[in-house]
Amino acid sequence: MTQSFSKSAKYLLTSESVTEGHPDKMCDQIS
Repeated sequence: MTQSFSKSAKYLLTSESVTEGHPDKMCDQIS
């Protein structure tokens, strides 16, 4: 992954995680 794509993906995943009520740890594992 490129850094820019990683930032976008992490931002989207974080938003989805917060909406679904999941912890940000999922984003950390993916990144």
